Amino acid sequence: MKTVVVRNIPRAEEATVRTLAGVGVSTAHEAMGRIGLMHPYMRPIWAGAEVAGTAVTVLAQPGDNWMLHVAVEQCRKGDILVVGCTTENHDGMFGELLATSLIARGVVGLVIDAGCRDVKALTKLGFPVWSRSISAKGTVKATLGAVNVPVVCAGQLVTPGDVVAADDDGVVVIPRGVAVDVAAKAQKRNADEEGKRKRLASGELGLDMYSMREPLAKAGLVYVDRPEDV
Repeated sequence: MKTVVVRNIPRAEEATVRTLAGVGVSTAHEAMGRIGLMHPYMRPIWAGAEVAGTAVTVLAQPGDNWMLHVAVEQCRKGDILVVGCTTENHDGMFGELLATSLIARGVVGLVIDAGCRDVKALTKLGFPVWSRSISAKGTVKATLGAVNVPVVCAGQLVTPGDVVAADDDGVVVIPRGVAVDVAAKAQKRNADEEGKRKRLASGELGLDMYSMREPLAKAGLVYVDRPEDV
């Protein structure tokens, strides 16, 4: 591993990020072909948070948050900090003071495949964090890692400048090269779902709206009128 900081990275366009922030994780995930989701253990530290931003990435050593401090300088408005570790770790690598520094840079949130601490203070600040765990265990500043290199975070490859969206449903990574296309597909999906929502609310069954009856019969599903007919 090279211990390096990449200062200048290409980022997804701001308008695309705004669109993906508006559609939500589940819709973006579906629009991208049901790929890109981080492991479901990545949970928000407070309910209702929803963000999307351009990834500034950190590769950190377990129990060591030195490179998070290094990464703050490379962040700008609209970024989301994404932290992967060289091995599994649950230590509380991020808390109120680092959040305060990131807020001053305009960072919209943090995704960290490790522990987070100071949950009460972070909630009061309104700074959203998705983490592997919550832990009061502190960390050291002793070993170098890297900033703005490709990292694996919770099972997904994140390249600097990718779009990362996160909400109560989880975290999804949209590669920068496909972000515009995924945003357009996600918007269309949202519009289609609005029509379906109205039909279902009126009492129409999904069985009929999705034309499921014939394929169900072909698959062998049989209806009987009485338990004794089974």
